[in-house]
Amino acid sequence: FVLILPWLIGFCIFKLYPFVSSLVYSFTDYDLFKGVQNVVGFQNYIDAFTKAKNVKALKVTFTYAFMTVPLKLIFALFIAYILNFKIKGVGLFRTAYYVPSILGGSVAIAVLWKVVNTILTMLGFESINFLADKNWALFIICLLRVWQFGSAMVLFLAALKGVPEDLYEAASIDGATKGRQFLSITIPLISPVIFYNLVTQLVQAFQEFNGPYIITNGGPRNATTLISVIVYNTAFKDYKVGMSSAMAWVMFVIVMILTIIAFVSQKKWVYYSDDDGRG
Repeated sequence: FVLILPWLIGFCIFKLYPFVSSLVYSFTDYDLFKGVQNVVGFQNYIDAFTKAKNVKALKVTFTYAFMTVPLKLIFALFIAYILNFKIKGVGLFRTAYYVPSILGGSVAIAVLWKVVNTILTMLGFESINFLADKNWALFIICLLRVWQFGSAMVLFLAALKGVPEDLYEAASIDGATKGRQFLSITIPLISPVIFYNLVTQLVQAFQEFNGPYIITNGGPRNATTLISVIVYNTAFKDYKVGMSSAMAWVMFVIVMILTIIAFVSQKKWVYYSDDDGRG
């Protein structure tokens, strides 16, 4: 108990207390400077689903998450599958593909699209400011997160290393193609890692803040304003901590529901080697 006491103190102060207090504040009109004036009940939650900017933020967040997570997992698995082959200099390639995951997102995306615009100008085309176009901005932010697929790739690569080679050999003898081996052997045996990456990446997607806030500040025309950006702006720009807390809890409930759905669905498609069947 003495050894874990420092962790318990930190958890209670920096995790548990803010968690409980935000729930309490979500039912009030708590102002960052004036404090609590009145108890408003569920009004903040009603506003979360009725005010235009909040509704749009919810739609943008869902679009961002459901666009980013599948693309990131597919791309990470594809690269991991390639890097699993015994090729010369594979260690260098693994490092190169992991580097984007540790780079600053705002710097990376700025350099990337500056280079793209420079190349377009050199080729005689008109330079395009993708981040200022409401039809492109969210897609670019999604690409930034997809580009940082290193952590998921490493987990997929470790899972692929654990697939027994004799299964592939037996499948080859039976005449199975590489595609059939991938679908019937590789995918089922690494499905626990796919499930883990799915849940963690889904949670991260709904908590995404740095990219949209630093790069576009939620613009243009709120095209990249996620729930997390609304939570921050409402609390520290509008000083409405009560409303901000309600939006944070809305985000928490959404993530919890999606996580529960993922855990329930794993019985249908996740294979564990120590079980006699699915789930």
